[in-house]
Amino acid sequence: MGSKKKTKSIQIQAKQKKKNTRIFYLLLFTLIGVGFLVFFFLSLFDYIYPPADGKRVSMAKEEKQEVKLYFSDLNERFLIPENRYITKRKSLNDSVRELVVALIGGPNTDLVETLPKDTDLRGVNVKDGIAYIDFGKNLIDLHPGGSASEMMTIYSLTNTITINVPSVKKVKLLVDGNDLKTIRGHIDTDKPFELNRELLVEKHS
Repeated sequence: MGSKKKTKSIQIQAKQKKKNTRIFYLLLFTLIGVGFLVFFFLSLFDYIYPPADGKRVSMAKEEKQEVKLYFSDLNERFLIPENRYITKRKSLNDSVRELVVALIGGPNTDLVETLPKDTDLRGVNVKDGIAYIDFGKNLIDLHPGGSASEMMTIYSLTNTITINVPSVKKVKLLVDGNDLKTIRGHIDTDKPFELNRELLVEKHS
């Protein structure tokens, strides 16, 4: 009789253990499911209502604008436009910066670059219609020199900026925050430069 009671007790315990195991796994799967749903809805909310700082906004959603970048012809006599799409910026400083960065990147066609590719751009400040472009010292170190090359550098910058950003009337070159007297000794860069249409030639297709 005692043996039957003991066997029955063991069977009850085994059933209870199985039941507890099932409940445990059920709770575990439920928690996993709830966690997944929370993550999904948070991600969906974050996608629909992105953070105010805009850091997670996809680059693909940034508005683009068409501009004309002016690079040198093969003989360094004229500046020829290259149509390009760059990111549209709200502030004048950022708009000018985008143009300068694009110029440093060089042409996509057979035109000649007017700024060394590794030129450091330290800052841009537009004030009273003048865009102050602050380069690192390597603008001087990397520049090939010569009056023609210096002319192309100066007016590639000036014409690109003043044509694409009409509120900017002049461009002043700086190096390490200081006035730049000359790039490589051929042209005086102590003063701001204005648009020079005599150097412009439209590219024919």
